[in-house]
Amino acid sequence: MRPNRVLQKLREGKPVLVGAVWTVPHWKIVEMLGIAGYDCVWIEMEHSDTTWEQMSQMILAARATGMEAMVRIPRGSYNNVIRPLEAGATGLLLPHCTGGEDAREFVRMARFAPMGWRGIGGSVDMRYGTLPLQEYCEWANREIFLGVMIERKEAVEDIEAIARTEGLDLLLVGPADLSQSLGVRGEVTHPLMQEAIARVAEACNRHGKHWAVAGTVPSYAEQMAMGARFFNIVNEMSVLMEGFRRAKEQFEQAVES
Repeated sequence: MRPNRVLQKLREGKPVLVGAVWTVPHWKIVEMLGIAGYDCVWIEMEHSDTTWEQMSQMILAARATGMEAMVRIPRGSYNNVIRPLEAGATGLLLPHCTGGEDAREFVRMARFAPMGWRGIGGSVDMRYGTLPLQEYCEWANREIFLGVMIERKEAVEDIEAIARTEGLDLLLVGPADLSQSLGVRGEVTHPLMQEAIARVAEACNRHGKHWAVAGTVPSYAEQMAMGARFFNIVNEMSVLMEGFRRAKEQFEQAVES
């Protein structure tokens, strides 16, 4: 067992670089992110058809390269929380947090006693039952990071209660869904959005939580000035699409010249 690289850098005030895998759920892409020097992979399970087996393979690839593996789980049952953890995920992200009680229930499902009621399994996460139980549970409660997505108007309205939640580490603003909930769909620079982001940042800074925006508005520099240190800067979709477009454009320019 080792310190969580994401939490360690956040505690030191250093930026955390995250790369996401959304639509091409293959462990080799995760391995590439690790080789490229990223701190964490975001494994997408809400907006994807990724299977649990594919998720497990990507988590193992992250572990092999020294990266942390954060899984955005689909909302639903307790099993959606426990399965990534027992596969070795070192971070979880809950989408569409609705308020303080929703955040607290998420923490209770994901943390061992006395912080929660997570069940004791003994799979990949515990090296198949070979780790000392008490030592592992204490490590997991301390070193696995938990985040919630702020994507709803009601979450912003209850942001103080969410930010006060014990055992929660990160509040991550989802601009697309939050703009929709605020009635300004897609207008991520709208004053209502900027006000909401500022409220999230201020609450987190006040209660000692980390926060982030899944996007580039405000700019990365502005986010850092507001206290953010967690940055999801790329996903495999954008890299592949940009590469495909660039190759086509380069060919067209070459044959036209």
